[in-house]
Amino acid sequence: MKLSTFTSLICALIYLISCSVDQQKLPILGRMNIEGTDTILHKIPKFNFINQDSNYVTNQDLEPYIYVSDFFFISCPSICPLVKKQMLRVYEKYKDNPKIKMVSHTIDPKRDTPKKLSKYAEKLKIDTDKWMFLTGDKGEILDIADDYFVAAFEDADAPGGFDHSGKIILTDTKGHIRAFAEGTDSDDVTDFLKDIDLLLKEYE
Repeated sequence: MKLSTFTSLICALIYLISCSVDQQKLPILGRMNIEGTDTILHKIPKFNFINQDSNYVTNQDLEPYIYVSDFFFISCPSICPLVKKQMLRVYEKYKDNPKIKMVSHTIDPKRDTPKKLSKYAEKLKIDTDKWMFLTGDKGEILDIADDYFVAAFEDADAPGGFDHSGKIILTDTKGHIRAFAEGTDSDDVTDFLKDIDLLLKEYE
């Protein structure tokens, strides 16, 4: 990863843009661009990936929902099992809430085929209509990780061949990032669950 890219990620994480003076609402996170008289808030760009059932999933499919996402790969020998344990906490709490979806992006699409992702989901014993596992073009996946403020890149010296952070991200129905947690920190995820509840209140 280039130093400039890494620096922009750090800046994005610490630069918070409040979407309202109401302190009962989560802020909108990310970079802010000024175009003429318009203020453009950071949002997840359009994407088109393939899920565990070999069906295409786009950001438009997620627009009716707030969603929780992470980046992983099946053969990850380091942080991924810890992050998935915390993602399962999110799943168990909101599995019956129709307003929430979950998305896990593999950063190793060469090995993590839809068939393997399907088997992985089966082992987790989850509903894949609720929690989707996405694959696609590796470059596009790594690029969109940057939009989620997640560090993810190939590194031959890293465990499993990829270096990546274990962040869990909360995105609203407009594609704005509203909160994140370190998926390796159970206490941080406990606070993250409160953030999800707070965001849900905006849609009541």
